[in-house]
Amino acid sequence: MKKKFNIHSDISKAETLPASFYRDQEVFNEIKEKIFLKTWQWIGDENLVALPQSVYPLVLLDNYLTEPLVIVRNEKDEINCFTNVCTHRGNLVVLNPGKTKKLSCMYHGRRFSLDGKFEHMPEFEDADDFPRPCDHLHKFPLEKWGPLLFVGLNPEFQFSKVIDKMKERIGFLPLNEFSLDTSTSKEFLVHAHWALYCDNYLEGFHVPFVHEGLNKVLDYGSYKTETYEHCNLQIGYTDQATETFDLPEGHIDYGKNVAAYYYWVFPNMMFNFYPWGLSINVVKPININRTKVSFISYVYDPTKLNKGAGNDLEKVEREDEFVVENVQKGVNSSFYKAGRFSPKREKGVHHFHSLLAKYINK
Repeated sequence: MKKKFNIHSDISKAETLPASFYRDQEVFNEIKEKIFLKTWQWIGDENLVALPQSVYPLVLLDNYLTEPLVIVRNEKDEINCFTNVCTHRGNLVVLNPGKTKKLSCMYHGRRFSLDGKFEHMPEFEDADDFPRPCDHLHKFPLEKWGPLLFVGLNPEFQFSKVIDKMKERIGFLPLNEFSLDTSTSKEFLVHAHWALYCDNYLEGFHVPFVHEGLNKVLDYGSYKTETYEHCNLQIGYTDQATETFDLPEGHIDYGKNVAAYYYWVFPNMMFNFYPWGLSINVVKPININRTKVSFISYVYDPTKLNKGAGNDLEKVEREDEFVVENVQKGVNSSFYKAGRFSPKREKGVHHFHSLLAKYINK
């Protein structure tokens, strides 16, 4: 029997997801189809395929979805994303990034155009009703925001709506001038359920208790959370006049000292905007108690690196990791069932749990 989860819409009355949510292998497996196949994922930026006739293969959420994809920039300079699986016998089509005029499978020679259309297959002259539409490479919905690329496998909502919400506050930033910084981009292995990591991210409640350095920068009293349909925002204000955004006149926060905008996008992405640039965090499930978290940095103003709320992100990550791994041990207790939300401080967690319940219950 499929489990149902109920999160009261009134946060003052709601209980958190039960501990069983984080312990149940069947639920973990169900999330793959009901949530991750129905939402969007960040897959990199357009510089992966910088020139026309460029291809870039990748595996989306390896060890969980493990979905082979290929990003293609065609002759017309259009970027698309296709399945990287040959429609003949399932071999991977593109094995290495680079330039190519055609997508050719090395197994039996099936060939596709850079638009994913079937073109040629040896020894199929006698095949009836061939080729059919299913012999083309499957094309996935792709959204581009500045240089950033997002793919949906079978999405239930438009990612443009998420982008529009983020643009309301950070639309003044020239994303196309942000540069990938591989020296500060890192991956962390967290011994905890992926959703526990998101739970922790989605509230500033723990900042005074866990992040001594960050707490000195942020004004905890004015910390604010706003929720939208498939994303939410935490705004980190500061008492200090330094290392804040230079907000244009007419901006919704004009005149305020904003040190950071923390955007979370359902189910597992964080877009942290600082005066120096952007830190993208992608939370990648591996199994029920192991998660990989990727930190990817795009720098806009290097003179502001290592200052303010965006300083020493690895230290903050290690502090979060320590707490989340302890929570993982705690939710395995036979005597912990569920908790309550702070109506003032845990709006983001309530929003996340409500979305999880909504998608799983479908």
